[in-house]
Amino acid sequence: MAKVITRFAPSPTGTLHIGGVRTALFNYVYAKQNNGQFLIRIEDTDRERSTKEFEENILSNLNSIGLKPDQEPINQSERNSIYIAAADKLIDSKKAYWCDCSPETLEQMRAEQTAAGKKPMYDGRSRNLGLERSENTVLRLATPNEGEIIVNDLIRGEIKFNNNELDDLILLRSNGTPTYHLCNVVDDFEQNVTTVIRGEDHISNTPRQIHIQSALNYPELQYAHLPLVLGTDKKRLSKRHAATSLEEYREKGYLDSAIINTLARLGWSKGNKEVFYLEDLIKDFNIKEVQKAGAIFDITKLDWLNSQHLANLSLKDFKDGLKPFLNELNINIDDHENADLLIKSMRTAQNTYSEIANSLIPYYKEIDEYDEKAITKFIENKSDLENIKNMLISINDWSEESIDNALKDYQQDNELSVPKVNQPIRIALTGSIKSPSLGTTLVIFGKNTSIERINALLDKI
Repeated sequence: MAKVITRFAPSPTGTLHIGGVRTALFNYVYAKQNNGQFLIRIEDTDRERSTKEFEENILSNLNSIGLKPDQEPINQSERNSIYIAAADKLIDSKKAYWCDCSPETLEQMRAEQTAAGKKPMYDGRSRNLGLERSENTVLRLATPNEGEIIVNDLIRGEIKFNNNELDDLILLRSNGTPTYHLCNVVDDFEQNVTTVIRGEDHISNTPRQIHIQSALNYPELQYAHLPLVLGTDKKRLSKRHAATSLEEYREKGYLDSAIINTLARLGWSKGNKEVFYLEDLIKDFNIKEVQKAGAIFDITKLDWLNSQHLANLSLKDFKDGLKPFLNELNINIDDHENADLLIKSMRTAQNTYSEIANSLIPYYKEIDEYDEKAITKFIENKSDLENIKNMLISINDWSEESIDNALKDYQQDNELSVPKVNQPIRIALTGSIKSPSLGTTLVIFGKNTSIERINALLDKI
């Protein structure tokens, strides 16, 4: 069997889309599972919309997330002579012909077909005219009129296409430039691609490309068409559902490993196993287990998986990843005397680095805004908070155990509920009622700062 070679072929007309990352991921994993190669091809023949900036974005993001190609990426824009040579081969073998139908002629033809209840498609009227090339002609493939194409899709099983439903597609435009289908087929052959893994929106392209392969005597390829990535409303994922570019998720503080984990689970699962990494995926993934139905991207699943991946980091790696997000808030992670205890206590407080960084603000900066609803709910009068402050001042051993015992005794002696004692302190320390266990939080702030913050809240009240 030929060495497995897969490819990811993005168009550089925008930043790397999260759906594109999944397609690249499945191509990468399938190649690595089979000791093969994963390639990247930049399909930049759309000169108006393609930019080097988007190309660099796509390549750098794929590399940094761990999906590195095994050969240097190629650009279709630099390979025009190869496509023209393939087109000449089709002309010489009489498997393609020149067509001079005007746009008006084609429009009238389709209107008549539609009126007659037929599928609008080119009817091959120029096929046997023996036209010469001119500035008004396009090159069309002479598609077989009879028979069928059968594709044994790795995900969908057998898919049949009737040849009489396929028209003679254009290979070269009137200006001589090659079309997507010709470039695609020639490049797959030139790159020795064996397996095409792509979105299901390409299913209708497959028989057309197989006809071009056949006309050029190229070998057959394996195909696998992935379910589309959908939003929670089961419509194709777009910006109205969630961020769609990989960069946006990184900027919010999601880990690459969590993004890969989430994307791999879009349309595929492995029993009850939820959390895994790229190496696990190479070991466990089976492309034939990918579902046919659309795969729903749910941000809550990404949030949960990201929290799991964050929790699996060493404290050093966690802090290194958190630092850039704190720097954006003008916070130096080492400016806190109990930084390690603080980070250990807060690392599971939120789902992303960005959220965790924001939750750390009150531990590094003075509070400029309190949760007014919480004050109204938990602090009925100043004297209660004064008494709690005096109790805290009386604690000599400022350790978590001593503080917890003192809080418990105070609560029981004054017949108060736990929230009536604990929440006013939390509000004073952090501005809200969110924090790690109160004993830990007080140790993190230290005795002097804790008392200062309670005094600041008393002044405000």
